[in-house]
Amino acid sequence: MKQSKKMTTELVLILLAIGMAAGMLSGLVGVGGGIIVVPALIFFLGFTQHEAQGTSLGLLLLPVGILAVINYYNKGFIDIKVVIIMSIAFVIGSWFGSKLALSLPQETVKKVFAIFLLYTALKMLTWDTIIINWVKKLF
Repeated sequence: MKQSKKMTTELVLILLAIGMAAGMLSGLVGVGGGIIVVPALIFFLGFTQHEAQGTSLGLLLLPVGILAVINYYNKGFIDIKVVIIMSIAFVIGSWFGSKLALSLPQETVKKVFAIFLLYTALKMLTWDTIIINWVKKLF
């Protein structure tokens, strides 16, 4: 079983930011866990894919995904302190995100969702560097 991460001020602030972003996106377009939490934990905090997925499940799926959460927890891929901190920020962020979404036209929300999905896919495929270099060459 992996060691629990040391809760430094920097780590807590990053976790709060990830939770808030995931909550806002969840409230805005109905997603957040896998799309924000997993990549953010990997890219910003160096989590393994399994740790990130386990943490995301712990954050979002306890009521409906309890068996998956138990499996990840038993293998040491869930840090309960991380889940709690991000859960608090997620709840607050989802409230703000839903307020924002409800104030925007449906077409705008659809475009935000599509752009975010595209960006995330490109980032995970590391195509973002290729595209950025290509765009720089154009200008």
